[in-house]
Amino acid sequence: MSTWTIVVIVVAIIVIAAVVIGLMAAARRRRLQQRFGPEYDRLVGETDSKLKAESELSERQRRVRELDIRPLTPSARATYADRWSTLQERFVDAPGEAVAASQVLVVAVMSERGYPAEDHDQVLADLSVEHAQTLGRYRAAEEISASAAAGTASTEDLRQAMIHYRALFRELLGEPADEGTGAAEPGAAEDLAVGGNGESRVQDDEAQLTDDVQLADEAQLADDVQLADEAQLTETRGSVVAADGQIADERAGIGDERADIPARRAPRS
Repeated sequence: MSTWTIVVIVVAIIVIAAVVIGLMAAARRRRLQQRFGPEYDRLVGETDSKLKAESELSERQRRVRELDIRPLTPSARATYADRWSTLQERFVDAPGEAVAASQVLVVAVMSERGYPAEDHDQVLADLSVEHAQTLGRYRAAEEISASAAAGTASTEDLRQAMIHYRALFRELLGEPADEGTGAAEPGAAEDLAVGGNGESRVQDDEAQLTDDVQLADEAQLADDVQLADEAQLTETRGSVVAADGQIADERAGIGDERADIPARRAPRS
């Protein structure tokens, strides 16, 4: 075999190996993009490198495989679903408190499923492996929760936070967050539409929360009107008291003036 023949074979092997490696890398990239979706793009933007982002995502997958992630028992699912229904009803009277409690409830479900919840950043990384499609909504809900704690979140913001928390909550319970025809969580039959359509169920839930926002606004307005009426009544009473005082002063003044006027003498007969 001539030297040129050997060189050609070696070059061909190198080219084939490069092509195979390239195809494997492309297939791996597609798998990561499909699995992590928007989380893949977010991490690529943060690291400014697809290789670094893909390495990080692959490490997340290895870590989660070692965790004892388990589904909820039917009784636990029913309990958590009932607690969520209670929070959604509570939203009418205390939207801020309901949102804060929703965040706590979602973390409680994570812990029961087997996700370590001590490190916030690690929690997000672990969730991205199985819940990448709803992780962005969970991040948005947390941002609104922070705004609510600072007193800068509107009632509509709080409604959106409830919807975002619910998306991840449903996935953790084992039900599609926004679409699909899977069985609903126990205790939420009232949210189902005809045929069990997931999209209709979400629309019904969002409509319910919209009504809750309106009720919360109306309750706040009623409180404001009551306070305004009470303030007006207090001011009126104060004016009446002041007027009574002024009248009393005027009467006293008239009495003094009368005391200063000499009595009229009777005419001589």
